[in-house]
Amino acid sequence: MDVTGPATAFVKPSGVDGGSDVPPVGALRSALYECVVSHQRLKPKTNSFTHHIFMLALDLDEIDKVASRVWGFSHNRRNAYEFRDRDHLTLPGQESASVKENLLAWIAEQETGAVLDPAAVRVTLLTLPRVFGHIFNPVSFYFVHDRDTGTPLCAVVQVGNTFGEMKPYLLRAPEADGSFRRTTPKHFYVSPFSGLELSFAFNLKVPSAGLEIHIDDHDEGQPVLLSRLTGRRRELSTARLWGATLKCPLVTLKVITLIHWHAFLLWLKRLPWHAKAAQPALQRDVFNPHVSLSGKKP
Repeated sequence: MDVTGPATAFVKPSGVDGGSDVPPVGALRSALYECVVSHQRLKPKTNSFTHHIFMLALDLDEIDKVASRVWGFSHNRRNAYEFRDRDHLTLPGQESASVKENLLAWIAEQETGAVLDPAAVRVTLLTLPRVFGHIFNPVSFYFVHDRDTGTPLCAVVQVGNTFGEMKPYLLRAPEADGSFRRTTPKHFYVSPFSGLELSFAFNLKVPSAGLEIHIDDHDEGQPVLLSRLTGRRRELSTARLWGATLKCPLVTLKVITLIHWHAFLLWLKRLPWHAKAAQPALQRDVFNPHVSLSGKKP
């Protein structure tokens, strides 16, 4: 059951404060978050872990400004750290458009009459960059704000898997407390140890000085896997980026390595295995579909 709010949305609810974290004149809106990722599996067997990573919160209107100020970071160009538009949501035929343009076009497809003017909104993307040419993002988050008021309008969660597939989920207007919530069928293959009949329960707070994001797996309304992403905002600068690199080198490789390591541990615990090709009908609206869905060789 999809319990998202009504499709008219994109209106600031009473009590939601927008624009309280406006940076000083000349400062970057983009930031770095030092993060803690934790997973707690409740059923059918328990398992938990906690790891430290860092992520970038990039204002999509100032990617080139970030590239000019932060040594080792570039936009659509080879470097130690890269932001490449095509690593993120891209509609068919829109390969030459920016991530922001693709995102707003996709939102318009989901919401009749909900066209968002790119000049009237700001989009912050919380994500992992390419690191020495390697990219892997289990999940990224887009937060869309009114440019003038800072009012949060909607959010999009972009979930990825190890098959190179991607699926976005739209979270419409925020709740009165400013958080975005949605419970919806997954219809996406994330892990061989999670059935496709499960639902995602999203609970996102707009990133500010702190970061707090919850994504839980529900089975018939009951939580079976709890996932948390928390963190602290830091200035995005050359010193901060390379300081984070010393603490967590090759962060994307760390993430993909840990995913396979924990999958191995779950396999040792003999958790039920769900083959990707077993239920293609429950894998819907997937970008970059694997051969098991598209019938085409990758």
